[in-house]
Amino acid sequence: MTMNDPVSDLVTRVRNGQRANKSSVTSPASKLRVNVLDVLKREGYIRGYELAEDDAGKAIIRVELKYHDGAPVIRELHRVSTPGCRVYSKIKDLQRVYNGLGISILSTPRGVLSDGEARAQNVGGEVLCTVF
Repeated sequence: MTMNDPVSDLVTRVRNGQRANKSSVTSPASKLRVNVLDVLKREGYIRGYELAEDDAGKAIIRVELKYHDGAPVIRELHRVSTPGCRVYSKIKDLQRVYNGLGISILSTPRGVLSDGEARAQNVGGEVLCTVF
């Protein structure tokens, strides 16, 4: 099966896994997905992830979801930029998610960063998704 939007697929798998109270979800591996998961781990939204192989020998990522008092840590996870409609933002024009309680994940020339890291480095880019 071909996939046009790997980040959207990852976002959907994590969102569905948390709604079903799963302890972990799996996703096909790619560098962009690993970079997005790095940001989620640094910001404390997931416990972690590991690279593995499935039965057919394909590389997969096993994401360990995080819960606090039985409720998912990630309340909302939305894809912003899509292959059909890319959304780019300068750092001064970047909107805060829930008045700073959430984060935006950006793909910048310096790598995939959270909005706080991008503001510290004064660099804008493509807004991949928002997390709250």
